[in-house]
Amino acid sequence: MSAPTSRSSRSFASPSVEIETFDGAEDLAKAWRQGLTPDPAFTVSEWADRHRWLSSRASAEPGRYRTDRTPYMRAIMEALSPSHPAQRVVFMKAAQVGATEAGNCFIGFVMHHAPGPMLAVQPTVELAKRNSRQRIDPLIEESPALRERVQPARSRDAGNTQLSKDFPGGVLVMTGANSAVGLRSMPARYVFLDEVDAYPASADEEGDPVALAEARSLTFAHRRKVFLVSTPTIRGVSRIEREYEATDQRRYFVPCPLCSHMQWLRFERLRWEKGRPETAAYHCEDCERPFGEHHKAAMLGAGEWRATGTSQDPRTIGFHLSALYSPPGWKSWADIARDKELVAGSDEAERVFRNTVLGETWVETGDAPDWQRLADRREDWTAGIVPAGGLFLTAGADVQKDRIEVDVWAWGRGLESWLVEHIVIDGGPGSEACWAGLTELLGRTWTHANGPSLTITRLAIDTGYETPAVYAWARQVGFAQVAPVKGVEGFNRASPVTGPTFVDATVGGKRLRRGARLWTVAASTFKAETYRFLRLDRPAAEEVGDGASFAPGTVHLPRWANSEWLKQLVAEQLVTVRNKRGFARLEWQKLRERNEALDCRVYARAAAWIAGADRWSEAHWRELERQMAAPDHEEQTAPANTMPRPVARRRTVQSSYMR
Repeated sequence: MSAPTSRSSRSFASPSVEIETFDGAEDLAKAWRQGLTPDPAFTVSEWADRHRWLSSRASAEPGRYRTDRTPYMRAIMEALSPSHPAQRVVFMKAAQVGATEAGNCFIGFVMHHAPGPMLAVQPTVELAKRNSRQRIDPLIEESPALRERVQPARSRDAGNTQLSKDFPGGVLVMTGANSAVGLRSMPARYVFLDEVDAYPASADEEGDPVALAEARSLTFAHRRKVFLVSTPTIRGVSRIEREYEATDQRRYFVPCPLCSHMQWLRFERLRWEKGRPETAAYHCEDCERPFGEHHKAAMLGAGEWRATGTSQDPRTIGFHLSALYSPPGWKSWADIARDKELVAGSDEAERVFRNTVLGETWVETGDAPDWQRLADRREDWTAGIVPAGGLFLTAGADVQKDRIEVDVWAWGRGLESWLVEHIVIDGGPGSEACWAGLTELLGRTWTHANGPSLTITRLAIDTGYETPAVYAWARQVGFAQVAPVKGVEGFNRASPVTGPTFVDATVGGKRLRRGARLWTVAASTFKAETYRFLRLDRPAAEEVGDGASFAPGTVHLPRWANSEWLKQLVAEQLVTVRNKRGFARLEWQKLRERNEALDCRVYARAAAWIAGADRWSEAHWRELERQMAAPDHEEQTAPANTMPRPVARRRTVQSSYMR
């Protein structure tokens, strides 16, 4: 075949071969050449030391990046380099150890030296946008090698947007684990999954976001790199722990400065005088002699990663690091000792300490409290009366086949709570009278022990049974006071309630777009919290008489709560089950058939979260206390800053679903 008259001959340096290209085929030839060019032997850590600069916007230590500052990160960054055989790198870590910057070095290296499509995933799309502004933009702007390759966002057709950064030979796409569309947007040779324990259980109900993201890299076979990073959460639920346990489980061994014995740092060997965290010193597991933190820099520099697990698969490797290794000037051993003393006695604070300081999972206590003990601790107040400590009301509604059960709870400071009334509305979701009775509750008032009257700030109703009927009623009464909720598996302490999201509702067989606002509730979080609150120690009666206060979160139960209701409140327990691959997970299982009281408690707690009780300021709580102390009934009909309440004479528009 004769060649066209207009042509050019180009010679490529690697590999050494003559290729003829034709006018209009420059991009094709360039892509072909890049495909034949081998990956550089340069490592991520070497690239970072040579090209990375830290911005004052994104780092407490601006200037040239130095891997020697966090020497334990060198091996992790080398594992992310193309020359390393590992395809999946798992990093379970504490806070303040430099993991985020190492991940950014990985991104910078890909942009500059080993270009290809890359997917970076944060827990949510909003966090991905924030990370782009606060981390990725400074990464590019402060490193000249990257600034030359990524056009400014203000340039026309620059390929630089908030969630997408084009560079020669590749693209960085950033998304959230809550977006199934973002996770399946493109094939990706490189995948960076940050804070995987904060990911939702499912991305838009399309499956595990980690699995969806990793599926993007499978077409690249042995050339792919997947970096999973996270602070762990709860044992049996934690993704990063599950992934780490499937690796060779590397730990960073450092030499004792006194006897040179190599060991990895354990919290139980950090000791100090009680009340004097500044005396904290580490005790060698071999010679048992203590040494101070001034040895840490030399120890870290002489350390090495050693495998402690049994996995022999070189394609998946794992690293674990606690804040005990945090470099000098970051988090000291004295800081860790001080943190430990501050969290003593609080399960919630202990959990945060174990997760963020030790980089370990928290073991959730899921044994059901004894209902007899709860019965013995019941207190005296009349049903329908709000005890003195209650400052606002929420309700949880559980829809059953022949009835709707509602529990009204009062909440005070520190989420101390009191059961105010248990209500059963007969009829079920097919009964118009049943829904009318639930509507009546929204306008009803409950008298406070100090005189004022309160209405329900929020009522959360489960949508799991007869969903269309629940949506129809919620649309009828409005969403200012009502929150349809859907429970999902898993724990999410940071954001146990998410939403609202608009969902279609069916009314009279007709589908309405944006018909209802649905809140998603991590029910496991609130069940575990309720059990933890039920176990709290209480002051004796004489101590209360002398002015002793109850611990934050204390659950007060009235004498009129019968044994059946108490059994329902503790009708489930948290158990560890293992799947076919042997991985453990936590699951709530029923001890009794009926658990309506526990479900209603979870929904009422979710309603308190939606109302903002977990985020109210001190000034807001003081204002609520002022209102509840006021003697004038007429002026005190609801807590401050709550939604307007319907009155008893409200006009009701009947839903066609009920007819």
